[in-house]
Amino acid sequence: MIQVIAGYKLKEGANISHIFLKLRSVAMTYAGFVSAQNLQNVQDSSIVAMLSTWDNLESWRLWETSKARQEILKEAEPFLVEKPKVTIYAVAPTIRWVG
Repeated sequence: MIQVIAGYKLKEGANISHIFLKLRSVAMTYAGFVSAQNLQNVQDSSIVAMLSTWDNLESWRLWETSKARQEILKEAEPFLVEKPKVTIYAVAPTIRWVG
């Protein structure tokens, strides 16, 4: 399982909650999608992120490169200071961690 954090820096006063709703709604139709959450930085409300969970990297890559996702992200461009930053993490099992 993997988790993907897509971070966005918004222009002053911008709100992309409708874009996040579209992204999540369409991502849900892709194989391997598990869940998604929207996050907002508590110290700087212009920094937001979408945290999504996928069964595997291949499922994420299909969504990441999909025409549907690219079209939705084009809608977000007028609200953004820069392109989204994407970071991918493998979910590490905690039973193997030793203190």
